[in-house]
Amino acid sequence: MGFFSKLKEGLKKTKESFVGKVEQLINSFTKIDEDFFDELEETLILSDIGAITSANICEKLRGEVKRTGTTDANQVKGLLKNIIAEMLTGDNELDLSSKPSVIMVIGVNGAGKTTTIGKLSANLKNEGKKVLVAAADTFRAAAIEQLNVWTDRAGVDIIKHTEGSDPAAVVFDACRAAAARGTDVLIIDTAGRLHNKKNLMDELKKISRIISQQLPETKPEILLVLDATTGQNAVNQAKLFKEAAEISGIVLTKLDGTAKGGIIIPIKDELGIPVKLVGVGEKIDDLQPFIPEDYVNALFESNDEEKTEE
Repeated sequence: MGFFSKLKEGLKKTKESFVGKVEQLINSFTKIDEDFFDELEETLILSDIGAITSANICEKLRGEVKRTGTTDANQVKGLLKNIIAEMLTGDNELDLSSKPSVIMVIGVNGAGKTTTIGKLSANLKNEGKKVLVAAADTFRAAAIEQLNVWTDRAGVDIIKHTEGSDPAAVVFDACRAAAARGTDVLIIDTAGRLHNKKNLMDELKKISRIISQQLPETKPEILLVLDATTGQNAVNQAKLFKEAAEISGIVLTKLDGTAKGGIIIPIKDELGIPVKLVGVGEKIDDLQPFIPEDYVNALFESNDEEKTEE
């Protein structure tokens, strides 16, 4: 199954819930008026798009309807698709231009952080890159063990200390090893907790400081892993983590298990953080680069187009 097919399959529940409701609304209106926009905004809010982003989408849609002179409600779907694609586009690719490149992975426990690191390691290795993983979530023995299993599966090296070690010491050793071994990409796991924002902030700053001292030519990618099934709670988590770290991108996991895949839109619209990777299944190759055009095509593709493709 190709990347687009996997994404389309993964977004099935979201399509039925989010786009399905929008289509029902469009089919119930013969003209575009304020009643239509009020109903659309409410529909978007109920589809986990959030109040702010829903209002923004409707405002942009009003502008497009006026600009194009559209009077047919059925043409609104195409305009809506283009608006969402435009909102999501920009900085969607990982920056791996330096050697070694550094990817720091943050997020709460249970969001799929360890799995993401394992799958990303495997993807990068398959692209011919030499990958090293740093197990800097030293507060949970299980985190180090899980990461070890994933790095074994991916066939990449790991730098680890014992449970309770200083995370910064792990990162220091990993940076030195990455430079010495000619590593292409160093991926750093971090503690998955958010109960004390100051502690988290201090720890992430300390790790960032070590990276900049040891690998001064590198600007790390800081990826926040979010669980798509948590809906608006994922946006709230992103807001808190954004206060603690300079997040460069989002990894949205478990898209295949939720009807809340539209959560990608408010994350980008409200927080200005691009989605860079999405998880659409359990297999090691089910972590994909996020391509906005593919995302909206998978959501808005009509049933007739699907049959034609088959």
